[in-house]
Amino acid sequence: MGATLIFGASGFLGAHVVASAVSRARSSATFAEPFGEGVVAVSRDPERAPRFCDPRDAAEWVVADLIPPGSATAVLDQVQPARVICCAALARAADCRERPAEARRLNSELPAEIATWCAARAVRFVHISTDLVFGRLEAPEGGFTETSEAAPVMDYGHTKLAGERGVLEAFPAALVVRLPLLYGNSGGRGVGASDSLLEAVDRGERPSLFVDEWRTPLEVSNAAEALVELVHMAESGLLHVAGPDRSSRHELGLAVLVAAGLERDQAQAEVHGVPMAEVSCATERPRDVSLAAGRARRLLATELAGVSSGTRRAMS
Repeated sequence: MGATLIFGASGFLGAHVVASAVSRARSSATFAEPFGEGVVAVSRDPERAPRFCDPRDAAEWVVADLIPPGSATAVLDQVQPARVICCAALARAADCRERPAEARRLNSELPAEIATWCAARAVRFVHISTDLVFGRLEAPEGGFTETSEAAPVMDYGHTKLAGERGVLEAFPAALVVRLPLLYGNSGGRGVGASDSLLEAVDRGERPSLFVDEWRTPLEVSNAAEALVELVHMAESGLLHVAGPDRSSRHELGLAVLVAAGLERDQAQAEVHGVPMAEVSCATERPRDVSLAAGRARRLLATELAGVSSGTRRAMS
């Protein structure tokens, strides 16, 4: 069977992918160490991994800095996996603006390096991209499909789009999964669309949330389950994996606070709903990058949860 290798394993999404992959390996009685029929998690700093993804016993961890060219190839040569999922990225918009060389390496060059290795050995490869490859063009009714023209606004989206293209040029049999805004348990790290909001409210702040920025958000462990299912399938090309609800950032924030135990009127008092036009930096943000995920829902046994059930899941 061979191991499933996960790059970016201590990140917000990557930690959940490790946890989901380990759960699947153990339930199918294929878990083994080191590197055999189990899960290999790659991170520059495994100690950043949250408790639900404990680096001491959840998987075999490999410490690697993926910035130097060839670093991913060296890990792949060492592990010889049967399946690879790449969650590694420089994802914060400000970081991409301030560190363009790092953004180009992690978001564009690294995925192509991994794809080239996997193509030469016919190793299954799932690469994670983003809804932010869209934004410059108006969203069609029902959201962007896999055949919609990609046209990013942000530096992050431009580098991720280059990564998509590099992967599919090097390895057409690979699968590039575009994910939406993710929320859910970050293991106490205050990242993601829900934990960052909850921490701000706990600090006594009243966060401003856009009433006219539209996404199709998905709970992070739900996304991870879908990715682990997909890495065991043969689907290739582009695939949108997103929640069924088109939601504003403000609506999502209210749902998170209600799921955390507040009444709706209390939740409304904790956040400030604002239009994007009132915030100068919002000119750099896309207004609507909603994804149409009908194809994924037809393929997957994993149900992609809407905002109401997803926020309850995140708080459980």
